[in-house]
Amino acid sequence: MSMFIGEGLVGEGNEIAHIDLLIGDKNGPVGVAFANALARQSEGHNNLLAVITPNLAVKPSTVMITKVTIKGMKQAVQMFGPAQAAVAKAVADSVADGVIPKDQAEELVIVCGVFIHPAAADDKKIYEYNYEATKLSIKCAMTGKPTVDEVLAGKEQVHPFRGF
Repeated sequence: MSMFIGEGLVGEGNEIAHIDLLIGDKNGPVGVAFANALARQSEGHNNLLAVITPNLAVKPSTVMITKVTIKGMKQAVQMFGPAQAAVAKAVADSVADGVIPKDQAEELVIVCGVFIHPAAADDKKIYEYNYEATKLSIKCAMTGKPTVDEVLAGKEQVHPFRGF
């Protein structure tokens, strides 16, 4: 398969983490999306490579996409700081744990949508929630979760943010 899709929602309050991601081959549609994400930046949506520390980009190469327009330095620092550290560590740990096969880490890329609420304040929670949400979304992507049967069995559940 050329594209794996995962989603994870973890946490509570303004620090809640919601990750949407694609994993796929560099030569497929995810590779195209990866390249476009880095090449097509726009004001308030500054996509970035996930790095463990400067000059140590994670493998599979991962681009983080902002899901909310960044409107100030506080939000930017949260994205480039605790959120980036969490995503990079979750990707590296997913390889170490065998969820992403190590022998595919050079051929795969990840496009990772990251939500940072404008009122988020606790960097530790931002890190913890984004780490767990990224690990969950990668596991779901790589294991085909949820299955169609799981979706059908759970389709009457209430989404916590549906608004009524």
